[in-house]
Parts: sequence; C-alpha cells; structure tokens
Amino acid sequence: MIKISKLIFVSLFLFSSYCLNSQILDNLTASYDSYSSYYLDDSKTGDFNFEDRFRSNNYLNLKSNIGYDWSFELQIESYLPKALLNFSPNFKETGISTFNIQYNKNDLNLSLGNFYEQFGSGMILRSWEDKDLGINNSIRGLNGKYRINDEINVTTLIGDQKKGFKYSTALVVGFDTEIDISEILSNDNTFITGFSYVGRSDEKSSSELYNKMTNLFSSRLDFSSSNFYSSLEIIQKSKDPIMLFGSLSDSFVKKGSALLYNAGIIKDGFGFDFTFRRLENMSLFSEREAFGNIYSESIVNYLPALTKQHDYSLANLYVYSSQPNVSFQSQKLMKAGEIGVQADLYYFLEKESFFGGKYGTNIAINGSFWNNLDGDFDYENQDYNTTLFGFGEKYFSELSFEIRKKWSSKLDNIFLYVNQYYNKRLVEETIGEVKSNVFVLESTFKINENKSLRLELQHLSTKDDMKNWAAFALEYNLSSAVSLYISDMYNYQSPKKENKIHYYNVGGSFNKGINRYAVNYGRQRGGLVCNGGICRYVPESTGFSLTITSSFF
Repeated sequence: MIKISKLIFVSLFLFSSYCLNSQILDNLTASYDSYSSYYLDDSKTGDFNFEDRFRSNNYLNLKSNIGYDWSFELQIESYLPKALLNFSPNFKETGISTFNIQYNKNDLNLSLGNFYEQFGSGMILRSWEDKDLGINNSIRGLNGKYRINDEINVTTLIGDQKKGFKYSTALVVGFDTEIDISEILSNDNTFITGFSYVGRSDEKSSSELYNKMTNLFSSRLDFSSSNFYSSLEIIQKSKDPIMLFGSLSDSFVKKGSALLYNAGIIKDGFGFDFTFRRLENMSLFSEREAFGNIYSESIVNYLPALTKQHDYSLANLYVYSSQPNVSFQSQKLMKAGEIGVQADLYYFLEKESFFGGKYGTNIAINGSFWNNLDGDFDYENQDYNTTLFGFGEKYFSELSFEIRKKWSSKLDNIFLYVNQYYNKRLVEETIGEVKSNVFVLESTFKINENKSLRLELQHLSTKDDMKNWAAFALEYNLSSAVSLYISDMYNYQSPKKENKIHYYNVGGSFNKGINRYAVNYGRQRGGLVCNGGICRYVPESTGFSLTITSSFF
C-alpha cells in the first residue's frame, strides 16, 4: 500500500510542474511575517549563550487561483539561526511548512496537502495556525466537502498531522455532516443538526485493554432566531490510556466525554450569554506519547479556557488554562477533568439618558467558575467514578465588572474591576492558592484628528503568592501610521527581593502602505502567554524585538 505522504508528494510535484507553465503569477497574492529578537544578558532575567542571542521566525505565504476551479497555497518558514525562545525544537532551519492544492466547482471542494478543519465547536477536531503561540497542527492528506441542495454539508478527511517540519506517525480520519433543517422546513429561524466522527490510529501504542484506534463521536443541535440563540454538543470518546508520570499506563484506561451548552439573548442594547461545559478525559493527540508537551504539538481537538480574555497584563497574571486531563499525582491531587460555567452580561445605557449621559455608557459583567469533577477517586487502584453534574474542588473563579464611558468628543474612559481565585495546587500541580483583586483605569484623550494619548493604570492586590503588583502603560499616537509606547510591571511587595523586578518595555510601530514595522526593547515576564484561551509558557528574557508584516497583491 502506498503511504499517504508519498501519494501527496507525487501529486504536488505534478501539480507544481503544471503551475510553472501557467499564468500563476497573474493571480498571486502573498504575505510575509517576521518576528526577530536579540536577547541580552540581564542580572534580573538571566544570561544567554552568545551564539543564541539573535533568533528569528519568518513566514512567507503564497496563494493563487489557477483558472476558475483550481487554487494553491504554499507557506515557507525559516527559523534561522534559531527559533524564538520556547518554540518547539521541530521548528528549525528553512523549509516548506505547508502546501495545498484545491479543486472547487459547484458544490464540491477537494483539498490535497495541508489543510485546516474544524468539526462543530472544535472539541472533537480542530486544526489551526497561531504564530504567536507556535501552533500549526494542520493535517496533511485529503479533505473533501460536498453540499447537497443548500441543506446538507458533508465533510470527510484523512491524513497525518504536522509538528514543526515533521509529521506524526499516527493517522487521523474524520467525517462530519451538518443538516440545515430550517432550509428544509422553510422556517425563518435557523435550526441545524450535526454529527461528527474522528478516529486517531496510533500504531506505536496499543494493549489488550485499549486499541490503537481511538474513536470520538459527536452530535450537536444549533438554534437561533432574531433575538435568541442556543447550541448543544455531546461527545463520547472510546477508551484511552492515562498518562502517569510521563508514561502511558497499561492498566489505567478510561473513556472520555464532553458536554457543551451555550445560549444567549440580544435585544435593544441588552445582551446575555451563558456557557456550560463538562470535560472528562478529553485530551486527544495524534500521537499518545505527545500528551503534556509544552508546545501543544500533535493536539487534535480544541479545548480553550472559557474565561474572559483580558487586554490588561495584571488581569492575566493568574490566567486559567482548561483542565481536560486525568491526573493522579498523589492522594491529595486527583483530577478527572473540569466542569464549570461562564456568563456575560452587556448593557448599553442610552444616549441622553440620566445614567447614559450625552454619549451613552457601556456596562459589561462577566463571571466564571471552573471545578474538578466530583466523584469517587481511588488512588491506590488508579480508578475513579464521576457524577454527571457534580462540582468538585474549585480550580478557578472570576468576577469582572467593566464600564466604558465617553465623556466628550475628546475624552473616554474604561474602568475594570476583576476578582479572581486561582488554585495553583490543582491547576499548575504545585502549591498554593491565590485570591486577588485587580483594578484598571484607562483614559484616552484625542488631541486632534490624527493624534491621541492613552494612559493605562493597573493594580493587583493579594495577600498570597508574590503579593501586590502595579503596572502602567502610556501610548502616544502621532498619526494613523506612527505610535509610541512605554510600559512597566512591578512586583513591589514581593516577599523575595530577587522577585522585585521592573518588567519595563518601550517601543513603537510604523505603518507604510502594505507594511507594518514594530520595535520593542524591554523585559518579558516568565509565565503563560495566551491567545483565544490557548496558552504557552515563555521564559523570562530581556532584549530587542522587531516585527515586520507585509501583504502583496
């Protein structure tokens, strides 16, 4: 049997040969992203090997239509002399990262090569790219989509998964169908039902208690009207071994499951959104042994933290990351997943009203809490039984209150208050708990049509962990093209003198046509950097950075 990688290589070679003799350049679009840093020795954040001081990540993406039915995409990446700190060692040197050709005609779409796909909410399957987090888990293989009478969508796929310039040895297969019942019934509301299947075949690991193939099944319902929306997704996962202290267990094998419900109301300046999620043993990697890797490589599904995504540094000091895994570290630390809720309430106080004032006022309230699953845990025999809606020990909780107020044509403010609880013992599997309060005041003053000044003041108050922090940022926009800033974070009340560090940064950005340039000098605080609820750890560092982004048409 011909390996799928060889089949793809031959197909892409033949297609490339055709492209060289076509008018491909007439339809070519391109984008270029470059992220470079020069690291410096710093007594506060650490010293670096001289040879490792300069590092750079570079991405060149090319796309083109060929005729009416064909298109291709090629991405070349370079990590010379080395990748930025804490990116996967699989990102090195220069090479073709992704290559894809597509055939799209009428209701049929076929994709060969690297592709990105998502089934439902992504809890069963999602492949995506995030350059900031160093994630690109595209699937290399065949992806087919077919639409039947604007009512039924069918998707099928097969392939192996990207990890740096390498690919997993396991195979991922999937099938998804979505039926728009409202189209069939000619209903004004939208009612959609869907079913998904994903299989992960890992040849390297199997035993008498579990198969090399792990199967996941998902069903979902979505409903929306002019003012109301709701969705429900239920997932079942076949038996999968638990990772214990870095090794797969041959005896501790459990099924997995997930339940997600979301609903909301939007009407007349009022909005309310509610989400409930329960995860049990839901991590899925194309290679089982990739479990727990710090680079999120080989991850098949998408399980972000469902908490408010903050724009402010101190509100992200104790950031929550989702806990879908089973972990038996000791008698006092046993986890089987997570259960919790998040709710958002938005309200706009109308203009010229008593509380709204001349320009109106926006109010937003967010609350979330996430717990371990409740149940009976047996550490000695490595077993557990959970209850469906039982809430165990708390991982994290947050309540935030935000007011956005425009006072005049030149001045507006944002006030944010955040109350957080963070269980380091359970989330990070270390020690301690943190209860904190964060206060943020942001003011923007518009000097004229082109210039503005923005001031940001923050304070985090806590009696736990590293005690109190303070932070500020000042940004001056000289025009729509030029911006300068300075910022600092300081753990001024740390019980350890060596932790009293000013994490200062100074820099700016410049836009010129299709190009954007950004420079920065300063210190990076070690910890989690998050985007969309997915996080990666970055170490402390000091240095210069340069970012360049360009788009060509």
